[in-house]
Amino acid sequence: MIPRSDQEIGRFRAAFEALPADIRPDIDSETLDSILDAAGRLADDVLAPLDPVADRQGCRIEGGRVVTPKGYPEAWQALAEGGWLGLDQPERHGGSALPITLKAMVTALFDRACPAFGMAAGASVSAAALLEDHAPEDVAAEWVPALINGERAATIAISESDAGSDVGRMRTRAVREGDGWRIHGTKQWISFGDHDLTGMIGHCLLARTGENPGGRGLSLFLVPSVLPDGTRNAIEVVRIEEKLGLHGSPTCALSFDGAQAVMLGTPERGLPQLFTMIVLMRLQVGCQGLACAARATEIAETYAEERLQGGDPKAPPVPIVRHPDVARQLQSMRSRTEILRAAVLHLTCLLDRGPEDAEAAALAQFLLPLVKAHGAETGFDVANAGIQVLGGAGYTREWPLEQSLRDIRVAAIYEGTTGMQGIDFLERRLMRNGSGFEAFRAAATGPVAAAFAALVEDLRKVEEPDKRLAAADAVLRAGWLAVSEWLSPRLAEAERPLDLEAEFALRRATVARCCGWDR
Repeated sequence: MIPRSDQEIGRFRAAFEALPADIRPDIDSETLDSILDAAGRLADDVLAPLDPVADRQGCRIEGGRVVTPKGYPEAWQALAEGGWLGLDQPERHGGSALPITLKAMVTALFDRACPAFGMAAGASVSAAALLEDHAPEDVAAEWVPALINGERAATIAISESDAGSDVGRMRTRAVREGDGWRIHGTKQWISFGDHDLTGMIGHCLLARTGENPGGRGLSLFLVPSVLPDGTRNAIEVVRIEEKLGLHGSPTCALSFDGAQAVMLGTPERGLPQLFTMIVLMRLQVGCQGLACAARATEIAETYAEERLQGGDPKAPPVPIVRHPDVARQLQSMRSRTEILRAAVLHLTCLLDRGPEDAEAAALAQFLLPLVKAHGAETGFDVANAGIQVLGGAGYTREWPLEQSLRDIRVAAIYEGTTGMQGIDFLERRLMRNGSGFEAFRAAATGPVAAAFAALVEDLRKVEEPDKRLAAADAVLRAGWLAVSEWLSPRLAEAERPLDLEAEFALRRATVARCCGWDR
């Protein structure tokens, strides 16, 4: 049911060539072609067949361990042996040191085939970057190569029952014992918190070590599932959550009953240090949304070309793509997908330039909450639109769009909800530190970009924080419209978004109501 990756690979090649030459990473055409083609074969032949199986089978607990769907261990081995886990990791640890931009394209191809399976790889490669930056040298030397070669895996363990987005209320504690630490508490919402793909899993975990309130007293730890002597650490799988979608990705609650741990980085600076991992996982959400939208658009376009309905009753029925309303829906789906593709690639190009390029780093921070939030929403909205194009067929399990809709829904929740992205974008990227916005304003031209700049200036005059916060969602969406206008010249004429100015006017009206400007 899922078209093969050929067309999607072609779109990535075209989108890469459309990037501005001054930010495009140095990837020669031969390397780009060979890696995308190999990734497409793995996606089509190994990962895509797992998707419906994983959705039906889900995961289960046996003997205190999580058993993944049939075919997962073999797929993990193929991922590891192909070097895909270390694509953008440093060569000194066995990685290929290729650009993040190329890694994002590969991630989207894999997630287009089987997003639930991709959750395991995403956490592990993000953890490798975290350990490279913050782990003691001997810990990084042991763990990063093992994560890259697939011998080990990793998770991110933040949330608790009473401390989800509000991490400052976290109660899990770390207690020093000799030269090490012991973790006491329970974490939940941990994707692939336990599984049978590897012999050892490292949990990148936040725990309280000091008396400072909120996030200030939190430190970052690596908690291995297996100790050096081969015995299990004091970690128990409490349950696997029963979810709307992503049935092939076990979302676990874990109990840590004095589990041995290694502190990473600086004490009581755990939360800012963990953002090395969080940034990459938010980028992964953008890739997941792009993967879902691209899959849904391809399926809907193919179906509309083949489904015969309507037309002159005296003549044979016509493909439904010839019906104006269906054509309108397809154009909107394709436009939203390609704008997201352009935004993901531009963001990754900026990340590839590294922190030494201050302007690129600032613009990347400006774009990240937009790509995360609108990646999630684009994936869901385009899958929903695809079901509408297919009609009754789209609502059945015979076609994969209903699963896509279920699987992508959580993307607007994990790694920071859309509401959190709105607050982050408004308060941190526009109000407190406007360097990324200034870089965007210098690069973007057009009426929507100008209107957005004027809106930001007006918001900076609002003295009541609660009024700004009420407007945060609308500001986030207004910012995405400005970015869409900026990137749309890279798209083919038929793929460019319509009515951006009209949509922006609606968002500004919402901001005006929240701030009391319309009174």
